[in-house]
Amino acid sequence: MPRPRIGLLGGSFNPAHRGHRRLSLDALARLGLDRVWWLVSPQNVLKPEAGMAPFAHRLQGARALAAHRRIRVSDFETRAGTRYTVDTLAALARACPGRDFVFLAGADILAQLPRWRRWRELARNARLVFWNRPGHSHRALRGQAATALRRKRRRDRLARRLKPGEWCLMWSLAMPVSGTAIRQGL
Repeated sequence: MPRPRIGLLGGSFNPAHRGHRRLSLDALARLGLDRVWWLVSPQNVLKPEAGMAPFAHRLQGARALAAHRRIRVSDFETRAGTRYTVDTLAALARACPGRDFVFLAGADILAQLPRWRRWRELARNARLVFWNRPGHSHRALRGQAATALRRKRRRDRLARRLKPGEWCLMWSLAMPVSGTAIRQGL
């Protein structure tokens, strides 16, 4: 029996928006995932606490927006006591053996990856799938992480078969929506 394939979309979800949902639905279809889990972060260490809605509010908003039988909203990081993605993925592997996890994110995260704790370890051990985002994708592909990991990049048509340590950028109709713009009323 094949191992369940779970997409992991982490973030502050401040607030959750239709871009999160669209990415998740696209990932389910294009990557052949069984489920997508939204991992609502108690506090992103790279973002200021000022302007961050209370965790319970962000979790509730994500659950209301997800509204799909194959999207699960989780407070795993709070329960596991992890703050960094590399530690969260290791804790998930221990807590949920027998599953293959695929890390999902926007192209802006590919550009930010070198600021993440133990990012090279994360890239060595995880399947990473980034989604096109207006104004971020081409810059991200010229950035430090994409350059350092270029030998492990796979074409998006091969994304269903990524092995740990491989990554790709999915080109799709990008949605110009962000939590920052929503908070600023744009």
